[in-house]
Amino acid sequence: MPHETVPHVDQPIGNQGALSSVARAADLLRQIERMQALIADQQRSLMRAPDESTRAAALRATGLLVRQLADLQESVRRLDRDLQAQATEQGRLRALQGVGAAINSSLDLDVVLQQVMDAIVRLTRAERAMLLLDNDGELEVKMARNLSRETLDADSLDISRSIVRRVAETGEAVVTINAQEDERFASQHSIVSYKLRSILCAPLKIKGETIGVLYADNRVASGIFGDADRDLLAAFADQAAVAIDNARLFRAVMEFKQLLDNVFASIASGVITIDAADRIALYNRAAERILGVPAESILLRTYRTVLPLLGLPIDALVEAVKRDGQTQMAEIDLTAVRRRAGPTTVSLTVSPLRSPANEELDGVALLLDDVSEKKRVESLRRYLPPALVDRVRDLDAAQRPQRRTLTVLFADVRDFSSYGEYLDPEALIDLVNGFFSEAVAAISEHHGLIDKFTGDAVMALFNTPLNPQNNHIEQAVLAALRIRARLADYRRGLPPDKVLHVGIGVHTGEAVVGNVGSEQRKDYSAVGDVVNLCKRLQEMAGRDEILVSRIVHDRVRHFVRAEPLPPVQVKGRQTLEEVYRLVGIV
Repeated sequence: MPHETVPHVDQPIGNQGALSSVARAADLLRQIERMQALIADQQRSLMRAPDESTRAAALRATGLLVRQLADLQESVRRLDRDLQAQATEQGRLRALQGVGAAINSSLDLDVVLQQVMDAIVRLTRAERAMLLLDNDGELEVKMARNLSRETLDADSLDISRSIVRRVAETGEAVVTINAQEDERFASQHSIVSYKLRSILCAPLKIKGETIGVLYADNRVASGIFGDADRDLLAAFADQAAVAIDNARLFRAVMEFKQLLDNVFASIASGVITIDAADRIALYNRAAERILGVPAESILLRTYRTVLPLLGLPIDALVEAVKRDGQTQMAEIDLTAVRRRAGPTTVSLTVSPLRSPANEELDGVALLLDDVSEKKRVESLRRYLPPALVDRVRDLDAAQRPQRRTLTVLFADVRDFSSYGEYLDPEALIDLVNGFFSEAVAAISEHHGLIDKFTGDAVMALFNTPLNPQNNHIEQAVLAALRIRARLADYRRGLPPDKVLHVGIGVHTGEAVVGNVGSEQRKDYSAVGDVVNLCKRLQEMAGRDEILVSRIVHDRVRHFVRAEPLPPVQVKGRQTLEEVYRLVGIV
């Protein structure tokens, strides 16, 4: 009788180590089927055997083997189904893990929302998926995507609001195979009118609080989703909620940072912050402007290496703030950065920065204000009437040395030294200050510039770049007459031993004007022969006399009364000078 060898079921066939469990089970089923075919062939061969007893014994043996193989085949099929289910679940878990890693790889809220939606569609095979977030008690659709990874229009957002509300209120995921026949939802208007069928919905929860829901559906087919999809979506929703919350927090932090950056950028004061490691952490635009150095060359460098080079020797101030925790203030002339002709002066405030968590010192803040202009304007107010200070457009150009035709006025108290013989110092200063107050008021009325006070005399300039005047000669003469008139009124209230008299000189001509002095101290003044001659005229004037030069007289003769004096030899000049005594206004 023909005989064929039957392979054993436990014999390894092929490279089983390289096959998955599911593949091995399928291969084992195929082997059983082949053995069943071989046994069937043997049974047919035995039926033709001549020995009946031998034939009967062989058929019994092969029948038993067939039954055992049938049982084994059923076991292997069950194993195959279980393995396939496990493989599917493992695939979903791996997909869930991969999706979780993907959505947590970004802190951009829009990117995270889009990744969440695409992942839901991919995991659940939904027709469309939507993400709704809570906004003051209302769930709003923030992102909606379809199978083609396209963002849905507002017209395509018809969903079951009843299911969404139920999930948001209960915090439990919902799945329905066919919402049209599901007794829980079949009567809902949205289910009927929108013809919704397979629906998945899961809550987004953070620390027990629902912040939104994930919604997926299929409006065409029933039975798309099952309990496994519901559990998968619920697990994914937990990861998505964390990713969304992190992205929202990150956006809030970035928006707040942008707000702070805008605030720091817009304020006029320079702001520099130094962190606990002594590195410069913040350096705003105003600091760039004041110090003349861009932020990219300053940030994250230790302050000791850069700020002293910019003229800010602040090491002692910073250390004092760290040590005492008290604000320090100083005024510094920058030496390393000269953006103007003179030193740039900054007002510096150094304050502690404390951690909001434990009030520990966490750094130091520097507030810089460029007070150079303010100081120059303040210095200008010392010799220019307030009304004229605000009219100066270019202070630097106006104070730059230049040659100019102007008019000079000198006024001096006569015999003032004699008062010092019987007045105490305080009374003497009060007396001369009274004269200066009247003189300055008169000069300011006619927009004169106070050049200087010298002992008991005052010098004023008309038509400088700081107080340009077309009629400067007339204004100077009127100021001189006004000084005399005001002083007359003033001395009526003085005791006989304090009666003051003044001598005044006025001359016009060319002079050089500008800031005169040293690096430590400068004053705005005029230099030239016109100043010297005016001073000589003042010295020649008697009590309450106003002496003017011929050129001044010729310009004002139409509105003043004047008396010519004999020509005089002025010290330092070769020619005789024509001099006039002003009597009053015509």
